[in-house]
Amino acid sequence: MSRCLYNSDFATFLYTDSASIYRILDDNYHGEALTTTRDAWKAEIDIMKNVVSSLNNVDGQIIFEYDIPRLGKRIDVVLLYRGVVFCLEFKVGESKILETNIDQVLDYALDLKNFHKFSEDKVIAPILVATNYSNRSTSIQMSVYDDKVINPLVTGKAGISALIENVLEEFPNEAPVHNDWVISPYAPTPTIVEAAKTLYESHSVENITRHEADKVSTDATIKYILDVIQNSKTNGEKSICFVTGVPGAGKTLVGLDVAVKQTYQGNDAPVEDEGAVYLSGNGPLVAVLTEALAKDNYQKCRDRNEKKNLTDSRREVGKFIQIIHRYRDNMLAKIKNPVENGVLEIDPEKAVKLAESGYGEVEHVAIFDEAQRSWTHKRLADYLKRGGTYGNKLKVPNFPLSEAAFLIWSLDQREDWATIVCLVGGGQEINTGEAGISEWIHALNDKFPHWKVYISPKLTEPEYAEGKVNELLAKNENVTYSENLHLGVSLRSFRAEKLSAFVHSLLTFNPDAAELYNEIKDRYPIVLTRDMETAKRWLHSKVRGTERTGVLVTKEAARFKPLGIHILPSGDENAVHWFLEDKVDTRASNYLEDAATEIQVQGLELDYTCVLWDADMRCDNGKWRYYTFNGKTAWNEKLPDTENKQEQIKYMLNAYRVLLTRARAGMVICVPAGNPNKNPSGFWEDSTRLPKFYDGTYQYLKSLGIEEI
Repeated sequence: MSRCLYNSDFATFLYTDSASIYRILDDNYHGEALTTTRDAWKAEIDIMKNVVSSLNNVDGQIIFEYDIPRLGKRIDVVLLYRGVVFCLEFKVGESKILETNIDQVLDYALDLKNFHKFSEDKVIAPILVATNYSNRSTSIQMSVYDDKVINPLVTGKAGISALIENVLEEFPNEAPVHNDWVISPYAPTPTIVEAAKTLYESHSVENITRHEADKVSTDATIKYILDVIQNSKTNGEKSICFVTGVPGAGKTLVGLDVAVKQTYQGNDAPVEDEGAVYLSGNGPLVAVLTEALAKDNYQKCRDRNEKKNLTDSRREVGKFIQIIHRYRDNMLAKIKNPVENGVLEIDPEKAVKLAESGYGEVEHVAIFDEAQRSWTHKRLADYLKRGGTYGNKLKVPNFPLSEAAFLIWSLDQREDWATIVCLVGGGQEINTGEAGISEWIHALNDKFPHWKVYISPKLTEPEYAEGKVNELLAKNENVTYSENLHLGVSLRSFRAEKLSAFVHSLLTFNPDAAELYNEIKDRYPIVLTRDMETAKRWLHSKVRGTERTGVLVTKEAARFKPLGIHILPSGDENAVHWFLEDKVDTRASNYLEDAATEIQVQGLELDYTCVLWDADMRCDNGKWRYYTFNGKTAWNEKLPDTENKQEQIKYMLNAYRVLLTRARAGMVICVPAGNPNKNPSGFWEDSTRLPKFYDGTYQYLKSLGIEEI
């Protein structure tokens, strides 16, 4: 598909009549253009004819409706003139300047700067044209970055030519724009929300990975999984794939893509009884993705004059992305209760047996994201004993399986074939009762030896199942290892290939941490402060357009209120507002008032973050010490003297691993100074925030060379 609807040099544009240009736009448009779109095109053509003719130089290029894949939008008009890239966003008939429209054109400019190969070294001038606006920008100001992006300019239609001349006076000697600018390599790094929108809308993962190397990696993984699915179908087998990847490598994107491809298989309509479902136990992730996709789908339908309400869109998306507990509870409703002799059985009076699926669910393929977070047997059994199922109050005493084993059992009820895809993050178990990947392997070995196992070789490394995967699988004869099941490059951070390695070294006191910091700091800023207001100012200075920022803390953090920070209340709806609302909404992350925890941000991302490092994890002479607050007056140290406490300590370390890998473009780490004051009687004013609780961590991070602000 063409990257634009119209493209020509200035001379051809001036000598071609407006009606012919309009017909080209209309013919190249995918679908039926709305009347408002057509009227806007006609106005823009006439306006740009006057602008180009006034420039008195035919040596330039004009482009209408240039595609921005990452944003799923098109730039109304691009001018490539005297070495400068002008991005023009038109609001035909408007007389007011809205901040949301300024953000829109700035987003276009930033997208070109960061991801468009032939724009990365060019001056980019974003211009908002509200055609009936009476004034125009009079000064040309660069952004605070040294990236040659001009702060957005505004004008009415009468001021466009003069504004362009003002820019050229500031930048008179720019090298020419590349002749193939229109077809430049485009290397977007979408957020997971942006990627999901594009994927859901087009049923394709094309154009939403970062560059060719990453695309090869994700494509190879997706193809391998789809081949396993096809072989399972052909041979009537049950199979399971374990996909590993560094934080932000695109595991969720791969899972979503497999679900879409398996469900639609190249068609607009779902394929009956061939579908797949994407499942996650991460409530905030499911809620944010579902709401983002539903709203995007609803808006696109409205733009096409199609009748669909937001509730219908949510219901449609809900078939594709589901919370894992709902899927689990649907199968629980089919079993005999109480469970006898530790064996699960289907109750024929509670379920209908179908010809091929048997008593299983309708999907052949289930993708389980963050599979390492599945529940242990004890946690699930205790939960069901209390009658705490997600959808009802059904009590299931003496439940015999872990969540992993039960999910395999659920797919095993199909009588034809089935495939499970487990997306696995290393070192990311962050809740008590999360079993890690070893529970999946125990279940396969002990209860489902007939299942084919396809596994990433990286699953044998220490952050997965304590490095015991080889030992656990030694006697399983159905195991196949494949490098295609590992995603090794982070797509989340387009500026730092080695961020995950740096964070791992930082947390493990590896001597190469300082060296890794030096390698990434120029493209991915990481800075250090002891003052929360300084951290906030840094974040505000960095975000532009609709980029998102936010404060992050661990769930064990306790003394953040003195710093003017509150914890984002639990509940998926709060996470939806925090991640999706506009920056003028006080519930949004950009307000920097509510801090999200590792529970609320795992699997999601922001552009810039502040990691507020509390006294729950402290550096002391080259090792971490862990504390929990008693809710009143003191921190209590958590010693690894029992297996349960060792597990809890692992979760605390993993919590910081999650927080330190959420930012796409850069982060500030704030280690508070504590309260050093004593009252007249000689007692500390605040004994819960003594400077010594924080100083060791601050000095350690400073010793790595992290820049102080």
